Amino acid sequence: MAYVAGIDIGSRSTKAVLLDDSRRVCGTALIKTRPDFPAVAREAMEQALAKAGGRQEDVKYVATTGLGRYNVPFRDIQITDITCAARGAEFLFPNTACVLDVGGQSTRAIRLREGGKVKEFKSNDKCAAGSGGFLERAAHYLEIPLTQLGELSMGADKPTTISSVCAVLAESEIINHVSDGQTVENIIRGIHNSLASRSKALLSRVGLEDEVTFVGGVARQSGMVEALKQTIHRPVNVSEEPDTVAALGAALLAYQRLQKLGGIKEPESYVFG
Repeated sequence: MAYVAGIDIGSRSTKAVLLDDSRRVCGTALIKTRPDFPAVAREAMEQALAKAGGRQEDVKYVATTGLGRYNVPFRDIQITDITCAARGAEFLFPNTACVLDVGGQSTRAIRLREGGKVKEFKSNDKCAAGSGGFLERAAHYLEIPLTQLGELSMGADKPTTISSVCAVLAESEIINHVSDGQTVENIIRGIHNSLASRSKALLSRVGLEDEVTFVGGVARQSGMVEALKQTIHRPVNVSEEPDTVAALGAALLAYQRLQKLGGIKEPESYVFG
């Protein structure tokens, strides 16, 4: 069995996706990013291979993306994470018109053209208050595990307002809300609403169109997904593993590249997994 791999080295986590010669997803991995990018990339790929039941020598082509994409010596090609997120989103949801990618350090809105290619994109130009990093800081202050934010947000009955575009000032607002006796649920939903509002502004700058696909680790938070739906007044696509979508896109582009080089024959039919 021949595989291609996509590896996304992000600021918080490193993801790997393996595709077989029928373009089927057969192994994924997600681990915490460490300063040793080559080692963390290899570890992620090895975990994905273990799930696929494959061997290292079976991997015929490797594409890297994310902030550490240049630091993987065994890569065959490096590709921007914007290109990869767009390609992965279109593969999972073929009618995707716009992609919202909210990561630990930045938020990007991407408008697609035919074939999952990027037509236009915009990134947040403010500080951490417009990215997933603000959620981490808020969770730390409120002494709540990051994984519980989404569920708690869904329990809000009167969300607070977080209006500051600066993370430091936004944290001051959170402190004030706590002092005023606001519930944790309402504070968290206020944070999600704030991120959703900033996301809508970015999407509007590239041309907000149906369908919108939400990718990145923040898309795992149900409260954030709901806040986005209510803010943009559109359905929002979210995959089962939204944080691996860019790695999937890298793997798909690796597959395409290897196919052009003659390393993979055109299959009779593609398997979408």
